[in-house]
Amino acid sequence: FGPQAILDYSVQIDFFDFDIKNAWKLGIFLHPLENDWLDKNQKLRPLSDKYIAALENPKPNEDKSELKRILQKINEASKNLKQEIYEHSRKVVIDGKIPIILGGEHSCPLGLIEALIEKHKSFGILQIDAHADLRKAFEGFTYSHASIFYNVMQLAGIEKLVSVGVRDICEEEIQFTERYNDKIIPYYDHLLKKRMLNGSMSWKNWCTEIVSKLPQKVYVSFDIDGLSPELCPSTGTPVPGGLSYNEAIMLLKELILQQKTIIGADLSEVSVGAYPISDPSKEINANVGSRILYKLCNLTGRSNKMI
Repeated sequence: FGPQAILDYSVQIDFFDFDIKNAWKLGIFLHPLENDWLDKNQKLRPLSDKYIAALENPKPNEDKSELKRILQKINEASKNLKQEIYEHSRKVVIDGKIPIILGGEHSCPLGLIEALIEKHKSFGILQIDAHADLRKAFEGFTYSHASIFYNVMQLAGIEKLVSVGVRDICEEEIQFTERYNDKIIPYYDHLLKKRMLNGSMSWKNWCTEIVSKLPQKVYVSFDIDGLSPELCPSTGTPVPGGLSYNEAIMLLKELILQQKTIIGADLSEVSVGAYPISDPSKEINANVGSRILYKLCNLTGRSNKMI
């Protein structure tokens, strides 16, 4: 329900942007939200819950063939979703528009990234995230949100993956990063904060260095849990640490200062649970998410000289 919540809370945003004159002239369109995949999710989610529960509490005589069928069904549905997103994204790109996808969860951008590679051939990715998302088929799910950038790195055309704010990572992901050390450049949260706290590096200087590692064309992947958890308290996997709102905006603005071109983006993991929202902590997610999205849209427009 994240995209609907972002839309609802966007009415709180004034159009004036201190960084971009006449930002309101840009023109932002949100594709009407459809219920097809929501309906499918409500049918498939109980199956995935059953599969995960069996992994967590295995029974000696459990029928493994049923679990295998469940996993195959979930993976096939996820593949279909990826293909549907690719086809829709391709139409948007061909039409000359710049696509930003609102995840829900973070596996969704894969189809969009495939469509952008088809058009642009190569580009870099700026990832703001608490997690590396480099696990191979996490718990058997090929298109898990924990595997989005593992899957992305299998695609030809990704020049660099520069991740910022990662602070929850496993050994498998560290080893994967080391194997791709010419393409994956991590800026782990504890290392960023260590030098900021001891006064040896300002956030502005970090932003300058981080963005300098990216090629001219950049895709922005913004997982809201890359922010400090008080800004996204109801996201699925909040982690202590992370970026403040203004630190994240400064990093995005640095793309414009270094004259990078933002070719597309995603905003993911804006979780609000059941809808309509009744929990104040979930209202924070929707409010912050809508403001991040508006700023990202404006900066994308500026980077493409649309305003």
